[in-house]
Amino acid sequence: MKTIIQATIAIIVACIVLMFVAQQLESTSSKGSKDTITVYNWGDYIDPDLIKQFTEETGIKVIYETYDSNEAMMTKIQQGGSAYDIAVPSEYTIEMMLEEDLLLPIDHSKIPNLKYIDPYYLDLPFDPGNQFSIPYFWGTVGIVFNPNLIPEHLSFESWDDLWDPSLKRKVFLVDGAREVMGMGLNSLGESLNAKDEELLRRATDKLITLSPNIKGIIGDEIIPLMINNEAAVALTWSGSAADMMWENEELDYAVPEEGSNLWFDNFVIPKTARNIEGAHAFINFMLDPEVAAQNADYVGYSTPNAAALELMDPEVVEDERFYPSEEIKDKLEVYENLGLEWLGKYNEYFLEFKMSIR
Repeated sequence: MKTIIQATIAIIVACIVLMFVAQQLESTSSKGSKDTITVYNWGDYIDPDLIKQFTEETGIKVIYETYDSNEAMMTKIQQGGSAYDIAVPSEYTIEMMLEEDLLLPIDHSKIPNLKYIDPYYLDLPFDPGNQFSIPYFWGTVGIVFNPNLIPEHLSFESWDDLWDPSLKRKVFLVDGAREVMGMGLNSLGESLNAKDEELLRRATDKLITLSPNIKGIIGDEIIPLMINNEAAVALTWSGSAADMMWENEELDYAVPEEGSNLWFDNFVIPKTARNIEGAHAFINFMLDPEVAAQNADYVGYSTPNAAALELMDPEVVEDERFYPSEEIKDKLEVYENLGLEWLGKYNEYFLEFKMSIR
């Protein structure tokens, strides 16, 4: 009998210990670790050496995960299954995330390096006062091309050059509804944020006539393919074009005169964050001028950090293909949050165009 009682007591004690341990683990999980942050970012969008440097300077380990579209990033954060301390969405996605109450406000007193950001890139309509976002990189959508593989008369000063018959099966497009539909709308002299069924119909019909020139609609693989001259022309982002041009000096980049997209990617702190202090420390670190300059050299996109520009190669920062003048910027548009209904329409028309390609 005594043995049974002792065994019962032992089982009860073990259960109590297990319950206590489980509670501690749950508590630790919910609060997060002060020596770890999880960063959710676009692929190949930070110098890996800087992650190591941040850890060495702060003792905070960085878990780095990547995504390939704003929509994929937002969906995962909405689902709440993963706790991200930092994400890097584009401007229209920030508007959407604010509508869904997915972001935490940022404490500017913990980011003294914010003073190095050019005021041009602050207090923009998608986040007045930068209450929820801090600038990371910016750039344009344009055309990268190899002059040696196309007729001399094509300069891509106009979007219509893409429709030239000499480019049959020589054009790659990035796989993005906003980018491709925006290009179609701009080629008509219309806004890439148009909310007009007739305009979307006209843009799609014009894009369908471009189908014979399309070699493929692809993602990140567009970079190595253009480097290897697998196509003569590609619709892409300025930073991707810079990467291509670094590896293949024959390539050039242009933003057509009718206008295009001026985009901004920004640091945000999702409500899933478990290490808010660490997130602020990481953002402040990335805004240090020397860090921002090194990161811009590695990534190839344009930095909004005015102090970092002074540390970079003058040939880079004076290149209007990647740091356009105010006159050129005036012709560019920032993507607006279209809302679910109109975003769905853009996706539908884009799919119709994709299905027209044979």
